[in-house]
Amino acid sequence: MIQQTQPVENEAGEMVNPPAAVRKNTAPITKDILDVQDFNERIVAAYNDGSAELGLPADHSTLRSLIPAGTGSLRDFSYIAPEIPLLNSENCVACMDCVTECPDTAILGKAVPKNVLDAELAKIEDVSERELMRNQFALTTKFWKTYEKKGKEPAYFGIFIDPTKCKGCAECVDACGNHDALSMLMKETKTLPESQKMFNFFRRLPETPAEYVNEKLLSDIMLTERSLLYVGGAGSCMGCGEGTALRMMLAATGFQYGKESVGLVNSTGCSTVYASTYPYNPYLVPWTNSLFENGPADGMGVRARWDQMGWQDKKLWVIGGDGAMLDIGFQSLSRMLASGMNIKVLILDTQVYSNTGGQSSTATFMGQNTKFSVHGKVVKGKTERRKEIAQIAMMHPDTFVAQTSCAMTNHFYKSIMAANEFDGPAVISVYTTCQPEHGVGDNLAMAQSKLAVDTRSFPVLVYDPRKGDKIAERLSLQGNPAPKEDWYVNPKTGEVFDFVTFARTEGRFAKQFDSEGNPSPMLMAANDDRLRNWRQLQELAGLI
Repeated sequence: MIQQTQPVENEAGEMVNPPAAVRKNTAPITKDILDVQDFNERIVAAYNDGSAELGLPADHSTLRSLIPAGTGSLRDFSYIAPEIPLLNSENCVACMDCVTECPDTAILGKAVPKNVLDAELAKIEDVSERELMRNQFALTTKFWKTYEKKGKEPAYFGIFIDPTKCKGCAECVDACGNHDALSMLMKETKTLPESQKMFNFFRRLPETPAEYVNEKLLSDIMLTERSLLYVGGAGSCMGCGEGTALRMMLAATGFQYGKESVGLVNSTGCSTVYASTYPYNPYLVPWTNSLFENGPADGMGVRARWDQMGWQDKKLWVIGGDGAMLDIGFQSLSRMLASGMNIKVLILDTQVYSNTGGQSSTATFMGQNTKFSVHGKVVKGKTERRKEIAQIAMMHPDTFVAQTSCAMTNHFYKSIMAANEFDGPAVISVYTTCQPEHGVGDNLAMAQSKLAVDTRSFPVLVYDPRKGDKIAERLSLQGNPAPKEDWYVNPKTGEVFDFVTFARTEGRFAKQFDSEGNPSPMLMAANDDRLRNWRQLQELAGLI
């Protein structure tokens, strides 16, 4: 077994990473036990300083492909980008959007009671350093004024950036929106040391007390330590939409049941590559990497064994991309759903095989330019219609289905929580922006995910068999704008939000527009495909 202990910290709250000179040359690793502290001190440290390939011997951990939990916390990405987020605490409203949307667990928030923070700040002798820490905290309506009115002790709210995990994608700045509490700061000589000091101070502070966590306000989930089961340090691209989805799924599950009650089975894909680039693992829960085509089958084996052991209450999530679940692993998924076993599936839908260079999958939109559906003189992008996994999954007996977006925090969290509560199979398909393959900026995962919903490119839905016997009773399209209309129309500008609107914003559809911006016949066919899919959902939900 693997000891699920977290990386070691010193008294200052800093991660221990000893230099090569003080590492042990041999590892006391037995046949069945992986010594986590030794792994971190000897193996991870060697990879961090670049000496691993020169001096590390093969051992049992390498032989068995074992990586301890949370070793990603020891990885340093501070060299990746020239900028890092800067907080203007005066504008912060504690909405938690930046914390929620960060794909790398690089920005975290905490509510600290007034007397606790004042006492901690008083311990800092250097006046300038004390002011630096104080400036990270805001007096928000949510945690200060509201509690004062109730006659309770108010709390400061602080946002802190971990410079070793931040890749500089700036999605947090976009997520902050009109609040203007975050901006990007060029890294200078003192920037990283100051950021690290502030984050070390954040780690020394106690967890947000339970009385300041409103369980009905789902954005507060990541204020609790039991929700932070994805520590960052994964080798995903800057701003990766998948990272946010994984963090949010684990946050909701951890918040409900705790980290000892969840396990993961991951089909081969981006999510296995960036989450298990030896020796770095971002998860604090046990997980295994299965083959591309049999993640659900692997999950069935795990579920059966857990049930034999009396672990019926533990939550098992099978993760895979649209290629793994809609294409080569579709039969395995269908068999799992038909089995009725209590297994949850998270489909990270990027509409391409991102891990192998962006080939088209059956989830790819019509007209999309990808490998294997290249836009040329004769064939102008993908000609097939997109497979709709939500409708297919609904047709399996007693299966909970949701299609959701990380940009819609409440819809996403409620979908995950309902899936966890459902006694049987569940499928959650989430729109996950892939910046390199979609041709969008590193900061746009949240924006593009929201636009995909608004333009009917990827409608959100919840299909809950517990709601009734008829499909119309079970299926809800709540969350989509103008659910009874064909397209959403901006009431202020009159702009029609159709698939063409969405395609204009992404590089994968660039060749579908002429020099004057007019859409091609192929793109108009794709537009019609999205409308037909939307009308089918409306009909099933009883809206037309």
